[in-house]
This record gives sequence, structure tokens and C-alpha cells, in this order.
Amino acid sequence: MSKILVIEDEAAIRRVLIKILTEENDQYELEEAEDGQKGLEMIKKNDYDLALCDIKMPKMDGVEVLQASRKIKPEIPFIMISGHGDLDTAVNTMRLGAFDYISKPPDLNRLLTTVRNALDRKELVVENKILKKKVSKNYEMIGESPEISNIKQIIDKVAPTDARVLITGSNGTGKELVAHWIHQKSERSNAPFIEVNCAAIPSELIESELFGHVKGAFTSAIKDRAGKFEAANKGTIFLDEIGDMSLSAQAKVLRALQENKISRVGSDKDINVDVRVVAATNKDLKKEIEEGRFREDLYHRLAVILINVPSLNDRREDIPLLIEHFSEKIAGEQGTAPKQFSPKAVSLLKEYDWTGNIRELRNVVERLTILGNDEITEADVKLFASK
Repeated sequence: MSKILVIEDEAAIRRVLIKILTEENDQYELEEAEDGQKGLEMIKKNDYDLALCDIKMPKMDGVEVLQASRKIKPEIPFIMISGHGDLDTAVNTMRLGAFDYISKPPDLNRLLTTVRNALDRKELVVENKILKKKVSKNYEMIGESPEISNIKQIIDKVAPTDARVLITGSNGTGKELVAHWIHQKSERSNAPFIEVNCAAIPSELIESELFGHVKGAFTSAIKDRAGKFEAANKGTIFLDEIGDMSLSAQAKVLRALQENKISRVGSDKDINVDVRVVAATNKDLKKEIEEGRFREDLYHRLAVILINVPSLNDRREDIPLLIEHFSEKIAGEQGTAPKQFSPKAVSLLKEYDWTGNIRELRNVVERLTILGNDEITEADVKLFASK
């Protein structure tokens, strides 16, 4: 059932609007306010799927109601109701975020079509928010250990800025989760997040992958192609395993950081980019610098903020929470009820040497979920999770 608020100081117009909408769809729940101030108070206290709002009203006009509502509940679509002399103002409200406007006296077909379209849009906005929450849960950072709490505090401080971040840690510790959280908590969260695994791309192709190429730049370059930096414009690029990047590619990345410009392979034309760079590595970059495999000037450009993600062995107190999280997640993927782990089973898993870190723990929980009993016991762990 869609809940609609009609804000109109003329009682006759209110009655007409409510009558039209009620006759159109008995699933519409209509509420009314006789002035803008009352309408805004109702918006603050209730959730509405749509607001129809007159422009000229006592106490607070429709433009003020729209602007105030956009600050507290931006998801509510507004259809503005305009008199003949208010058309310019009505058009201006579209720039301020109104969905549409209708003129007095209201045309039946236009009113009903506009209302249906506005409600459809509201539904899409809600669906997108739900989807975004689901996506966010895929990158949730689970843990309450001092190490993880400290990382979360750093992320909260650094995410709203454009400071570059270098994330270090062993394989499987969750460096990519930290990168995703930095992006999602940043002002760029609605822009692209582009992930590049530098270790998975052959050295002869890494520059083309990052910066794109023009037709004819090399044998297989049959057409112009944009690179990852262009794709990440206004957003974040995550350079995973940057310690494996070739020196020539490192030089181009350094230029991109210094000048906010890149050039495609085979072209001398500069392309401006506005990209936040977050990098990660499992290597000791200072040692790589000493041995001539990594540029020191690039290291200092990247390591404005350093975040080291601890191994699972260094945060064993988080293992029970991670087991519960993975158990629920795996059950959801398989369409089954989550399995419970006995206290002894959890204690035994806390004692393991997790060389593969969180990635290994996730695999073990999945194996136990598939092969273990309804309650995972110490015996199940010894049988199916043995090293």
C-alpha cells in the first residue's frame, strides 16, 4: 500500500486530489495537511511514498517544504501543485529535486500518470538501497579485537578525505575488505570502485590495462580502449598486489598521482583523471626498494596512510564471530539453516595455525557445514578440518 501526503491550503483542491486518487486505486493511503508547516511536521514523523505539495501556502511555501524534506528524507518524491502564475517556480523546483509538477485545476490523466511514475521511481530507489546494503554486507569487516577496532577507527578518519592509503598484510587477511570500506565510507561511494590485481596481469599488458591504448599501439590493439584509471574517474581505483607491478608501469602510476593525468599506450595525448588510489601488497616494499624492484618515490606517494591488516593468528578472539558470520553466509547461499558450532568445536578452531588466514577459515567453515552434523562438534572439526 502506497502512502501519499497531500499538502494544500485550499480545502476544495485537497478534496479533489484525494477523491481522484482514492477512486483510482483503493490501495493508496491518503493523508492531508492544510499548510506547509504542518506538512513538514508530518513528513518528519511518518514515512511517505509520495508528497503532493502546493507552492503558494501560508506559514511555509512549497519550495521551502521541498528543500527541508530533501535534507531529512530525500527518498520521498515530490509532485508540486502550481497555479497559473507559479509555472516558472514549478519548473525551478525540478532543479531543486521535485519529481514533477501539475497545474491547477488538475488534469485527471496527467495527475494519475505522474503519481504512478513517481511511485515507481520511489520503489526503484528503495530496491537500489536494499541492493547496496546487500553488496556492502559482502565486504563487512567482522571482528572486535583491538587490531580490527583500530583499523575501523582509521578508516572512519581517512575515508572522507582523498588521502592515498597503502594496505599491507599477508594473503587472505582481508586487505580488499579494507579497500572496499574506505570507498564505501568516502564521498566517492556513488562513483566507480575499480579493482586491479597487478599480480594477475602479465607485465607486458599491465600498462594497457591501467591506462588503455590506442588502435595500433601493439599487434592486438585493434581499436582504442580506455584503461582502469579512466573507468575509475571520480571514484576509487584499488591496486591490489602493487608490489608485483613492473617498473615502467610504476613510473606511469607515479605521473598519474603527481599530475592527475594519464596517457594511453601509443598516444601522447594527456587525459585528466580524478581518481583516489588505494593500494595493497603482501610484500615488504622497503625491501623491494632496496633491491631495486620498487620505486621509492612511488612508495612515498602511496603510503600517505598505512594500514596493516593482522593475520588471523594475531586476532584469535575474532574467530567465534567469524565462524558465526561465515556459517550464516554459507547457509544463505545454500538455502539452508545455519549450523551451530559447539563451544568445544569453536575452542579447537581457535587453536589452529591459520596460515591461510580468513580465507582458509571460511573454507573450513564451508567444509564443516557440508560434511558435519546438525551441530558441528569437536569430533567434526578433528575429522574434517584437520591440517
